[in-house]
Amino acid sequence: MTSTELDQLCVNTIRTLSIDAVQRANSGHPGLPLGAAPVGYVLFTRIMRYNPADPKWFNRDRLVLSAGHGSMLLYSLLHLTGYDLPLSELQNFRQWGSMTPGHPEYGLAPGVETTTGPLGQGFGNGVGMALAEAHLAARYNRPSYNMIDHTTYGIVSDGDLMEGVASEAASLAGHWRLGKLIYLYDDNRISLAGSTNITFTEDVGRRFEAYGWHVQRVGDANDLAAIESAIRAAQAARDRPSLIMVRSTIGYGSPNKQNTFEVHGSPLGLEEVKLTKQNLGWPVDPPFYIPGEALEHFRAAIDRGRSAQSEWQAKWDAYAREYPELASELQTAIKGDLPAGWDADVPSFSPSDTRGDATSAGKPIATRVASGRVLNAIAAKIPTLIGGSADLNPSTNTALKGMGDFMHPDTPLDGAQGLVGGGVSYAGRNIAFGVREHAMAGIATGMALHGGLIPFAATFLQFSDYMRPAIRLAALSESHVIYVFTHDSVLLGEDGPTHQPVEHYAALRAIPNLLFIRPADPNETAVAWKVAVEHKHGPVALALTRQVVPALDRSKMASAEGLRHGGYVLIDAGGKPDVILIGTGSEVQLCVGAVEELARRGIKARVVSLPCWELFDAQPQDYRDSVLDPMVRRRLAVEIGVAQGWHKYVTEHGDVLSLERFGASAPYQVIAKKLGFTVENVVERAMRLVNR
Repeated sequence: MTSTELDQLCVNTIRTLSIDAVQRANSGHPGLPLGAAPVGYVLFTRIMRYNPADPKWFNRDRLVLSAGHGSMLLYSLLHLTGYDLPLSELQNFRQWGSMTPGHPEYGLAPGVETTTGPLGQGFGNGVGMALAEAHLAARYNRPSYNMIDHTTYGIVSDGDLMEGVASEAASLAGHWRLGKLIYLYDDNRISLAGSTNITFTEDVGRRFEAYGWHVQRVGDANDLAAIESAIRAAQAARDRPSLIMVRSTIGYGSPNKQNTFEVHGSPLGLEEVKLTKQNLGWPVDPPFYIPGEALEHFRAAIDRGRSAQSEWQAKWDAYAREYPELASELQTAIKGDLPAGWDADVPSFSPSDTRGDATSAGKPIATRVASGRVLNAIAAKIPTLIGGSADLNPSTNTALKGMGDFMHPDTPLDGAQGLVGGGVSYAGRNIAFGVREHAMAGIATGMALHGGLIPFAATFLQFSDYMRPAIRLAALSESHVIYVFTHDSVLLGEDGPTHQPVEHYAALRAIPNLLFIRPADPNETAVAWKVAVEHKHGPVALALTRQVVPALDRSKMASAEGLRHGGYVLIDAGGKPDVILIGTGSEVQLCVGAVEELARRGIKARVVSLPCWELFDAQPQDYRDSVLDPMVRRRLAVEIGVAQGWHKYVTEHGDVLSLERFGASAPYQVIAKKLGFTVENVVERAMRLVNR
C-alpha cells in the first residue's frame, strides 16, 4: 500500500467511524467529521506533539474543537491514536453515562481539552490556553531550557466565527500577538439552517488580517500536503496568531446529502450511510470497521508521544538541577498546589471608627477596596495568580501592583505603559482585556484548563450578563476561575439602573457548581478570597460593594472564618431567639443594626450571615440546623435583590425584604432609604413577623 493510499484509508476510517456512531445514536452531526476528517488526520499524525499514554503531559500541544457539534471527529481520533477511549464508548455515543456526550466535555474522555458546544466558546478558550503558554514560558523558560514550548490548535466553524465572543477573543489574540495559536477554519459555508450566504457574506480572511492574524487559504480540504504546508507556515509566523481557511465539503462522500444543510445536524439514515460507504470504497459491514493497517499507522502516535515526553523529561531533570527554585515553583503550579504560607500576609481589618475618613486603616471601606488589598497580598505569595478586568481596574481594584502588564514587549503604548509597574512583557501578570467581558470569561477558562495558573476576571456585577455563557461552561468543566464582581447592588448609586444589579444574585446562584459569595464586610472578604483560591473544582464569584461598609467588631461577634461554611451565626441572642435575621453582603449591617432596637422592644434576634448558599447547602444537616434552628420559624431574610430562592431558608412562615424592581439614579443613601433598606424597616418587618 502506498503512503497516499494509507493516508486515504486512515481519513476514511475517521469518516466511517464517525457516521456509524451518529447513526447508531440516531442523533448527531455527521457533516463536519466527513468534511474535516483530513484536517484532523494531519494534525494528529503529522503535526501535534502529545502522548496518548499520558494525556496530561504538561508540554503537550492542545487541540480545541470549538466546533463541538463535530465531536465524533475528535472521539474517533482519540480512539484511533491510542487514548484510553475504547471503541465501545464510540458505539455508546450520546448515551447515558458514556464518555462520548453529544458535545465534548472536559473530564470525561482523555484528550478532550475543554468543554465546547456553544459556538465561539472554544475559540475563546483556545486564546486563553495560548496566553497561558506564553506567560508561563516567559516566566519559567531559561536559555537552553524551553520547558514550556507548545502550540494551541483549534478547529473552528462558520458558526464560531459568527458569534461575538470569537470576535472579541480574536481581537485580543491579534493584539497580544499570540504566535503559538493556530486555528483551522472548516470553511464549508453551510450552517444548520442553510447556506451561510443567507447570513454570512463578509470576507473572513480580511477581517482576521485586520485583527493582526496571519491568514492562509487551502482550496481543498482533501489536499493533505496543502494543509500540512499551511500549518508549517503558521508555525513559522511566531509574531501573530494564524487562521487557516480550509475549503471543505460538509458531508463529503454522501452522494445525496453532501454540501447540504441536511447533513449538518441529522444522521444520514441507514440507506445513506450504506451509499456513503460505497462511495468511499468502504465495506458496508461491519459497522465501526477499523482496518488493521490504519490502526497500526494511527497507533504510532503512542511511541512518538512516549519519545517526546521522555526527551522533555530528561531536559526537565537538568533544568531542575540548574534552576531548582524555578523548577519547584513551576512543579507546584502544574500540580495545582499552593505554595507554603501563601495566605500568611492576608490582611485583617479592625472595627471601624466612623469619625475618620473612608480610606485609612480601621475606617469603613468598600469591600472592593478590601478585596484589592487581599488580592495583592495573596498575589505576592502565589506567582501564578494572574488576571485583569474589562477596562475597569481602577473601579474593581484588581491591579496587581508592580507585577507588570501582560503584553507583547513591542506593543506600541503611546506613553500609557507603567500603570501598575513592572513593565510590559508576556511575564506580566496584569491582563488588560478591554471592554470585552464575554471573551475575558472564555479566555480565563482556557487559562485555567491549560493548567499552571489561577486566573481571575473582573467587572461590575451587572455585566456578568455578558459573561454568563462562559461562566456556565467554566462551572460545567469545573474550571478554577475567580470572578471579581464589584458594584454589587443598587447602592452603587448615581450610575442608575442600567448599571445596578437586581436579578443577578439569583441568576448566578442558579448555575450549578458555581460558588457565589457576597461577603458582609472586609474580613469576610479576606476569607472569601481564601476560599476562592483554595476551591479547585469549579469557579468562584465574589460580589463586592462600591459603597463603604464598616468592619464588624469580631470581638463581640463570630469570626469571619464562619464564611467557609457558607453561613454562620454572627450574633446569637442567647437561648432560643424570637426571630432570625439573615443577610448577605452589605445588608448584614442592617441586621446587626436592628438587634439592639429589637432588644429594647423585648425581642431576641439572632443574626446569620449567609454569604454563600452553595457552601452552606453542602454542610451537614446538623450544622445547618444549628445556624437556622428549625424550631425558630420566624425568619427575615434581607437582601437588596430579587427574593427568588430565599424561601428555602425563610420557609412559608418567614419574610424576605427584597427588591422586586429596578433601581434608580441617586446617591446610595437616598436609594437605600427610598427602597426601604434601612435599620428601621428591618426592625419593623421583624416585629410584624413576631407579632403575626
